[in-house]
Amino acid sequence: MAQEAINAAIVDRAKAGKFVVRLKGGDPFVFGRGYEEVEACVEAGVSVTVVPGISSSISVPAAAGIPGTHRGVTHEFVVVSGHVAPGHPDSLTDWDALARLRGTIVILMGVERIEQFADALLAGGRAADTPAAIIQEGTMRGQRVVRADLGTIAARTRAENISPPAIIVIGSVAGFA
Repeated sequence: MAQEAINAAIVDRAKAGKFVVRLKGGDPFVFGRGYEEVEACVEAGVSVTVVPGISSSISVPAAAGIPGTHRGVTHEFVVVSGHVAPGHPDSLTDWDALARLRGTIVILMGVERIEQFADALLAGGRAADTPAAIIQEGTMRGQRVVRADLGTIAARTRAENISPPAIIVIGSVAGFA
């Protein structure tokens, strides 16, 4: 459903006196369109209460046995949108800076461009043997986890036919089983 249609449905039902709950997997304010929906409601004079969700960037790895952070292993945790490839004119991500970090990188919505993300991190200096994992359909009945290293995660993702929705985790914690 296009975002404009979602916004219209929310506003129309609220104006019709219905109690509307917009429930999403994960937190719609983490690279989601939660605030766009709030804006549409406010512009239409519809009262809004936001109840934050648990971000899939934390919950999905945890459900797969991967702690996003772990004492003594990582002191940083970065969540990146995978909507725009490295090198694309619209990219706002400094991939070289990310590659220099030693902590956990979580890429949301990036399975379709996993080769480009891995290549950018490798080119920026991240070691090829850095543990990596990709979790498809996290927390759902069909959850699948593929573990590899940064140098091979893209090939393993393709070989295992991993498709969206999937979350990529890169860093020492991805090696935890």
